[in-house]
Amino acid sequence: MSTYKKIRGTHIVTVASDPPAPINGQMWYNSTEQRVKGFTSNPAGSWSTVTSLNTARSAFGGAGSTAEAALAFGGGPPPAPSAKNITESWNGSTWTEVNDLNEKKAYVSGAGSYTSAIASGGDQYSGTAESWNGTCWANITDEPSAGNSYGSAGADNEDVLFFGGSPAGNTDSNRYWNGSSWAELNDLNTARSNLCGSGKTYTAALAFGGIDSPSSYLANTESWNNTCWSETNDLNDGRAYLGGDGTNTLALAWGGFSPPRVGKTESWNGTSWTETGDLNTTRSNMAVGGAGANNTSGLAYGGDTPGDTAATEEFASPTTNTVTFTVS
Repeated sequence: MSTYKKIRGTHIVTVASDPPAPINGQMWYNSTEQRVKGFTSNPAGSWSTVTSLNTARSAFGGAGSTAEAALAFGGGPPPAPSAKNITESWNGSTWTEVNDLNEKKAYVSGAGSYTSAIASGGDQYSGTAESWNGTCWANITDEPSAGNSYGSAGADNEDVLFFGGSPAGNTDSNRYWNGSSWAELNDLNTARSNLCGSGKTYTAALAFGGIDSPSSYLANTESWNNTCWSETNDLNDGRAYLGGDGTNTLALAWGGFSPPRVGKTESWNGTSWTETGDLNTTRSNMAVGGAGANNTSGLAYGGDTPGDTAATEEFASPTTNTVTFTVS
């Protein structure tokens, strides 16, 4: 039979050792240690606000293999001359301005890492593309067709996919850059723009969300296996202008417009999407390219709240913690 220790009118169980499987909010008195202890858990994961971008922006490109190393470039509001070419680099604690894009553009899409990335497309259905080498941007061969608002995946400036988009209408096209030239690959099953993508190689990617008409916000998710796209389980909430990143088997999707703007975050485990902790700042039109390695980490930066924001948030995976209380 359990015994109890009275602490300021509240009775809690007394045990000789900590319980093996405590639940969130549970408290006990450890008689061996002579301490009041408790257990907290955050099974959903959560976002924490970190240092903001130097320049507020929306509808811009991004790249990053982890949440501790990212790139932000271009952005709106569109079109030029209001569009931006400013580039910033994230080192895990602060954003630093680095060399600008050669061309100002909003609705530009990005893929790669913070030291090796591609910026492609943009407002006014630009077909231009630029390559980032960690120091500066260089113009590369134009895309096969002009467009903007693509989904993307890829590891570096010699291995990226851009899919979907809006060349004056939604498209299902799928384009691969190999470091020297573009190649058209098999199309998405669902034509869409303002979607999001994840994947650290051109051979394995995920496409999710987007819009296929002015009032149709998609939950569709498709997986790329280097040969074709296959329909898989949908997002719980259809949306466009969302952020996200990860791989084709472990990914996060956050924010977007459904309407209205949403702060919802969903985690992909390779089979299905599960809702997790919401963004602190509800927003859409974030970086296309994102930053994050899997479904336990991510970086959300910039966007439209409405009005451009510089807010940056970092996602932390679900946590558990045993805490000790000081009592008198």
